[in-house]
Amino acid sequence: MTKTEQESKRSIAEWVTFSIASFILAIIVSLVGYTWLNDKNQPPIISVTKKETIRQIDGQFYVSFEVMNKGGDTAESVQIIAELVIDGKVAASGEQQIDFLSSGESEEGAFVFSQNPSQGQLNLRIASYKLP
Repeated sequence: MTKTEQESKRSIAEWVTFSIASFILAIIVSLVGYTWLNDKNQPPIISVTKKETIRQIDGQFYVSFEVMNKGGDTAESVQIIAELVIDGKVAASGEQQIDFLSSGESEEGAFVFSQNPSQGQLNLRIASYKLP
């Protein structure tokens, strides 16, 4: 063998390193392609649901909720409003703000009332959001 033939041969370590790097690159390229093909291209679709249990601690009533973004885009500054209506009048209201809610993400929180929410009607709604 000549000197150039010996220099051009690759060692097993070089082939293993090359194979691992190629495998990682193939994974990255396929994940980018998958994300690009499955991009929903739709605005945020935000929903809020009230949890069934109401906790009472020290005369305060805690109403848990979950907010979910079912849309394609991310939403910022998601504003949730709760109104407790007793005898046709708004007896108490509360407001929560979630800073960041990406596609498919959900967040949980709670509203705190001094009156029992089961004595009236509790309305939860999404008031606003902004796009990043």
